[in-house]
Amino acid sequence: MAKIRLTKNELKKQKDSLKRFRRYLPMLILKKKQLQLERIKVRRLIKETAEKAETLRRDIIRWVDVFAEKVPLTEYCKFKKVEVEEGNVAGIELPVFKAVEFDEKPYDFMLTPLWVDKGLEALKKITKLKAKIFIYHQQMDILKKELRITTQRVNLFEKIKIPQTQENIRVIQIYLGELQTAGVVRGKIAKAKLERKKSLIEL
Repeated sequence: MAKIRLTKNELKKQKDSLKRFRRYLPMLILKKKQLQLERIKVRRLIKETAEKAETLRRDIIRWVDVFAEKVPLTEYCKFKKVEVEEGNVAGIELPVFKAVEFDEKPYDFMLTPLWVDKGLEALKKITKLKAKIFIYHQQMDILKKELRITTQRVNLFEKIKIPQTQENIRVIQIYLGELQTAGVVRGKIAKAKLERKKSLIEL
């Protein structure tokens, strides 16, 4: 612990610091709660989206198996990129899913099986769901990191900064109180000496 100066100026400085810590702590606690709630929400979205993707995958397998034709759907529709926007939670910037961009090539309706339209639509849907899951995992990583930092700050203020500052204030107040008491005692002693000296002179 750094040595503190036992002065009135230091006492004021410590009291100002304590006020600042106590004002800042509730904001940190609120931020921590918001981040925890957002993590719960994102975890739920990952689970729900993964379930949708799995259901869609099973449906695709069921109806694709009915057809014997092998058609490489990715030749007609390839994943290009995921478009994201910036979102904000408790002052933290998060990537937010916007859309998936595909590189699509035209195909001959007469030369391809009837189910290709449905197959391409399903391929787009499942790619979109997987892209959403990928973005949710990015959000989760950012939230996890920010929550760890915020929790460390809350602990720093609650367990170290505030108790330490309170103890500094207590020590300075005791010291200044003792100085004041010593001053009063010295004053009384000096007064008593003067009065005794005066009485001796009068004799």
